[in-house]
Amino acid sequence: MFIGHYQWLFLNMFIKILKSKINKVVITQANLDYIGSITIDEELMKAANILEGEKVSIFNLNNGERLSTYVIKGKIGTGIIGLNGPSVRRMNKGDLVNIVAYARFEDKKAGSFKPNIIFPGENNKL
Repeated sequence: MFIGHYQWLFLNMFIKILKSKINKVVITQANLDYIGSITIDEELMKAANILEGEKVSIFNLNNGERLSTYVIKGKIGTGIIGLNGPSVRRMNKGDLVNIVAYARFEDKKAGSFKPNIIFPGENNKL
């Protein structure tokens, strides 16, 4: 029996849920003269299961600003959280932020998925 496109979507619903979170890190650099992105210490990326080039949302705890961009791998062990490009107009060096990534899952699998949430300490170190 043929299942139409919309019937297939109805039978296999997908939802977007939290995949990764880097909780309460400090922006260590701000570089306006760049095309965009956020640079994240590779150690933090690995711990949170965030890939280079992955889309992330950044939530600024100082001023409530929110934005989305892609990730660039930063030097491992440095604690770097560097904003690049136009986002520097909305967030500043020294601001406290949360960085999150989401993934789509079939609704049946989403309930059993456990996100990687990390809580770096002083100087953005694990």
